[in-house]
Amino acid sequence: MAHFIDRRLNGKNKSTLNRQRFIRRYKKQIKEAVSDAINKRSVTDISSGESISIPQRDISEPIFHQGKGGDRDMIHPGNDQFSTGDKIQRPPSGQGGGGGEGEASDQGEGQDDFVFSISKDEYLDLLFEDLELPNLQQSQLDKLVQMKTHRAGFCNDGMPSNLDIVRSLQGSLARRVAMSAGKRRRLKEAEEELESLLNESVPPEHQINTLKLEIEDLKRKIAAVPFIDNYDLRFRNYEKRPHPTSKAVMFCLMDVSGSMDQATKDMAKRFYILLYQFLTRTYKDIEVVYIRHHTQAKEVDEQEFFYSQETGGTIVSSALKLMDEIVKERYSQGDWNIYAAQASDGDNWADDSPHCTDILTNKLLKTVRYYAYIEITTRAHQSLWREYQGIAQTHSNFAMQHIRSVEDIYPIFRELFKKNQKQHQGAA
Repeated sequence: MAHFIDRRLNGKNKSTLNRQRFIRRYKKQIKEAVSDAINKRSVTDISSGESISIPQRDISEPIFHQGKGGDRDMIHPGNDQFSTGDKIQRPPSGQGGGGGEGEASDQGEGQDDFVFSISKDEYLDLLFEDLELPNLQQSQLDKLVQMKTHRAGFCNDGMPSNLDIVRSLQGSLARRVAMSAGKRRRLKEAEEELESLLNESVPPEHQINTLKLEIEDLKRKIAAVPFIDNYDLRFRNYEKRPHPTSKAVMFCLMDVSGSMDQATKDMAKRFYILLYQFLTRTYKDIEVVYIRHHTQAKEVDEQEFFYSQETGGTIVSSALKLMDEIVKERYSQGDWNIYAAQASDGDNWADDSPHCTDILTNKLLKTVRYYAYIEITTRAHQSLWREYQGIAQTHSNFAMQHIRSVEDIYPIFRELFKKNQKQHQGAA
């Protein structure tokens, strides 16, 4: 039996296959650890790896053993020592099993939790798994048409790297069979005739010599058929086809008014950084528009959006008006999938909240695929939340969530952008 040993180097990470197998096997435990680890990150530390711990009991191997066969009678006497409400006494000193979660014994032997380091890419893959932009649709072909490579059968000419060995050998075998089938049939008949002549009492020498010459000529012709010819070669053929683009734009609207303290702003920034990492890693054609607002709204770049110290009063409708103007100016509904994520502490002028409802219902929600509102506060909800509640009940493309602490950011993020299983099943 032949044994093949793959000694190819695997880049800098020679154990990639083993790592992938390990991640697939213990994905549930690793995802839980990743979900816990993200809450410990700083605001800007999302794109690095992580060292996570897996309980030793979760990676223990199953043990198969032979069970007892036949019919067995077992008697279970029940609990004759305790009844409901009894208090169990503490075990004597030195006989307890300890209150920790480790597996140490009374001899001091045991195993700690298994620590596993994952890279940046593995961390982000697990972080954004099963997430997507809701209601994303393929738009019409862009002016700069994107070409995608597809398989297009086989051809007789091509590059050596595209040579299909199996198809080539199949063609070679078919050609050799076709070219030598008649000769092999005649060779078999001539060999049978020669054998019958040799078995006669008086073999005819002339016929025998003639058959021998014919057999040698047939064998020479069969051997002259080449094993493989240029005609047999088959190459994998590829062609480029135009691919419809799924261009999307995400509007990030953040309240930077005076009511937003530094802790609240940090949670909003953490949410937007998580959103940015998800968008840029999952989608190719994606644009992000940053809008900061207090009394006035302003479109800013990424640096100013996260690190500017400008503040002021609160008029939420100014951000919605600016977003509507930018959409009409730069992003047509037929070519772009438009999304928005708004973060605020809910503080707004009472007279301005109905104005926000009017802009959303009559303008923005008619053009956007999905609008997410995140309110970050520990106080009671104000007029803006109540206005948005009415919108959420009447519009399916509007969602709202409440964040109270840092631990709520990632679960709410997954809730807002989780895949629609019903939609995927219907499409399938």
